Amino acid sequence: MKINVKETIWEFCIVIAGNFLLAVGVTLFVLPNNVLTGGVAGIAIALEPLIHIKPDIMINILTVGLFLVGTIVLGRKFAVKTLLSTVTYPIFISLLTNYSSQVFITDNKLLATIYGGVFMGLGVGLVFRTGASTGGMDIPPLIVNKYTHLPLPTLVLITDGLTVLLGALVYGVEAALIGIISVWVSSYLIDKTMMIGGHSTKNIMIISEKYEDILQVIYQELGRGATLLEGTGSYTRERKPVIMVCVANKQYPILNHAISKLDPNAFVIVTDANEVQGYGFSYMEEM
Repeated sequence: MKINVKETIWEFCIVIAGNFLLAVGVTLFVLPNNVLTGGVAGIAIALEPLIHIKPDIMINILTVGLFLVGTIVLGRKFAVKTLLSTVTYPIFISLLTNYSSQVFITDNKLLATIYGGVFMGLGVGLVFRTGASTGGMDIPPLIVNKYTHLPLPTLVLITDGLTVLLGALVYGVEAALIGIISVWVSSYLIDKTMMIGGHSTKNIMIISEKYEDILQVIYQELGRGATLLEGTGSYTRERKPVIMVCVANKQYPILNHAISKLDPNAFVIVTDANEVQGYGFSYMEEM
């Protein structure tokens, strides 16, 4: 398979940027305040009172060790992309650790928890978008995802939650409760970052006797296409067409008003679609 050089370079830049953001969150917010977050940073903080190894050193050791495990289980393709993280992340951690000793941002644990989670979530999410990993505790969720196909952000949340519980045994329940906030913020940002580039829309199902008129509104006023599905009433056994259409969020009020005007008795189901790809959304017809 031919390698797209520009795409490869762009992905490498994203991986480097993601690892930098992750390192910023860890060194400037998490480590100075001993926040029991997830990932190798959380493990390093939890184990420091027990094994007396500096957290930044422990982070580097765990990053390399888990990289070797990931290489064995996830294969060479994964290893090639993750190798960049395994090299750059410890470098950023070491450089920013020295820098953080000269820069004071906050000693408020709640602020450190929130902003640390934001930077870490953005960083991990960017790296995940390329199919790579930041290394460390990102690797166990990727391994579980490979065999179970469970959602990756959910697996990251579970793994980080278990890491926080480990820290609770050392620092107490209150510290763990604060750390859980960081885990949630980080997981939320991972999910949102991975969705960048998608189109947030409304998916609408419409059952109406005036379906032809509603279709004309969709075509002419919204400039959208639609799909006609065949529905059967469970009680009457009567067959009725069901309109399925995706519209931009700002177009929904227009369609909703038109449906109410054309058929007040129409049965309408509206759900949020986190991402829609295809004609009219991810690409348009060339004029």
